[in-house]
Amino acid sequence: LAKGVQAHCPLCTAGAALAAGGALWLGVNVIVIGLFIGAFALSLGFWTSKLVKKKFIPYQATAMILLVFLLTVVPIMPIMTNVLPINVWITGDYGSWLNRTYLINSFFVGSLIGGALVSLSPSLSRNISKIRGGRNIPFQGVLITLLLLVVAGALIQVIAT
Repeated sequence: LAKGVQAHCPLCTAGAALAAGGALWLGVNVIVIGLFIGAFALSLGFWTSKLVKKKFIPYQATAMILLVFLLTVVPIMPIMTNVLPINVWITGDYGSWLNRTYLINSFFVGSLIGGALVSLSPSLSRNISKIRGGRNIPFQGVLITLLLLVVAGALIQVIAT
């Protein structure tokens, strides 16, 4: 008999990695590449955390997911050097905490957005299955994940250019 279906599988992980490679090849914005790399990294983290059956520390799965995400995204950050200026003009002289310009790595911002979308896709898939009376569309999890990433990537590309 078949085992239970897992929300994050190697196929989802490979799909996210393939999409990131395609984005780089097409010359799209760095934040969009970060979106796909972040999705790939978080998906890989979910998948890897399920491989270790024995629990050694509290919050082991969460720690593994975060570790895999960071070990995938952070080494790429020096290559992707584009930054987003975030201006904060709340109060005080320029240079104080509430009145300065912060520079944030756009690749990292994109990877956080991609990770958030991958985290959102299983609950969205469950809701779609519930609406459809418990039935799934073939490859529903993969389709939802990739659709979310492609739509978000297209929107960010249009906004960022």
